[in-house]
Amino acid sequence: MKRKTGLKRITLALLVVSLAVLAALPALAAGTVRMSSTIGPIDAGIVPALVEAYGKKTGTKVTFEGAGTGATLEKAKTGNFDIVMVHARSLEDQFIADGFGVDRRDIMYNDFVILGPDSDPAGIKGMKSAPAALTRIAIMGSPFVTRGDMSGTHVKELEVWGAAHIKPEGDWYVTYSLGKLGNAATTTFANRRQAYVLMDRATYLTMKNSIRLVPLVEKDPILLNLIAVIRVNPAKFQGLNADAAVAFADWLESEEAQLIIKEFGVKKYGEPLFFPNSRSWNAKHGK
Repeated sequence: MKRKTGLKRITLALLVVSLAVLAALPALAAGTVRMSSTIGPIDAGIVPALVEAYGKKTGTKVTFEGAGTGATLEKAKTGNFDIVMVHARSLEDQFIADGFGVDRRDIMYNDFVILGPDSDPAGIKGMKSAPAALTRIAIMGSPFVTRGDMSGTHVKELEVWGAAHIKPEGDWYVTYSLGKLGNAATTTFANRRQAYVLMDRATYLTMKNSIRLVPLVEKDPILLNLIAVIRVNPAKFQGLNADAAVAFADWLESEEAQLIIKEFGVKKYGEPLFFPNSRSWNAKHGK
């Protein structure tokens, strides 16, 4: 009789433990944010820095995968991510218009520069207009490397070519076959070829000691690089961690996160890699 009672107690205890574990699983899942991000901010280190700070503050785990913005948005269309970080407004707007994304928020920005060899065979150094510089590169037939992968960087490059009213083609216009690996890989390839390339400033700053390419054209307003987050539409997919994604997006806009962005890389590289750009930051500090 005592043996049966003991077995019943053990069985009951195991059942209670099992139920407790099962009850905890949704809560654990709800606390994880899955982010698909453009590669540049990951390679530069700002995404890992923000994710680490948020995890320490909230206990929430944010996982992230990198791809070009076009591929990032395509991946998000599977419903396997809660939020995206991207930097190609035309692709972002289409993603939202197609019902896949909601709640776009500006988070940070930097800019693009046109890099090239110090010898500058096309003679573009110091030009104030990026479209005019690309026009000169095309006329001279100087080697130019493109990612060619519909990433945010490639989309920006095409925007500048469009402003120049030029469709780039010819032996001088080289598509990097592994452009999908990101800006760092593309810059390394352009450096080997001693070719011109349009690249974000953060990539240049993190690589400048290991490459011979130098900034030749910069600070044209068309080269502005806006980086935003967009939540994947929870009405489109089941199982998204919508509340956790909202909380993460809210924090990215906060003073705490914006200060991390403002100060990131300054001590190491001598200047910011990114600049704060949330609505609340701009309202308080100006843009």
